[in-house]
Amino acid sequence: MPSSRQTFDELIANCTRSAVHLEMRDTYGVDYESGPFAQWRGGFRHDPADRASWWRPWLSLVEEAVARGIVIRRARIVSEPVSDYTRFLYDGTFTNVAAGELVRWLPRRRASDIPLPGNDFWLFDDDVVLFNHFTGEGASAGPEVEHRGDVVKLCSAAFETVWERGIPHDEYKPQ
Repeated sequence: MPSSRQTFDELIANCTRSAVHLEMRDTYGVDYESGPFAQWRGGFRHDPADRASWWRPWLSLVEEAVARGIVIRRARIVSEPVSDYTRFLYDGTFTNVAAGELVRWLPRRRASDIPLPGNDFWLFDDDVVLFNHFTGEGASAGPEVEHRGDVVKLCSAAFETVWERGIPHDEYKPQ
């Protein structure tokens, strides 16, 4: 069994088929004074023609995985009206899509009957879950790798239900 200390980079590098990511928070730890969110609030928007300026090294990692045949899907459960942070994510998601991610959005009101794990997660090859833990303020509280079959099954079922109900990025219009 792989080590529970595996990093995201190791998990994606060892991935052979699929990586799915479920995000369920309306905001994450952000620097309101500087950084990408502050720049966005100040009017900055990514230039679709300037790929080199996009979120690196993340998008390079996605492009490499997709080139290896990995299907990467991201689903976001969002409250409506959306938070400023969610609108920031939405405005930049075209870069994820351009890198090869498939992205869908699910309004939270349409997720009430879905059994969901308590934390955001990545699921690799329907085999390994990487939970992302956060503090109450949205800062990272560290990851946790899980291999237990019942946990993997819960995360897989939750993601697939959210994905089925989700609205593709190019069709979703934030409220």
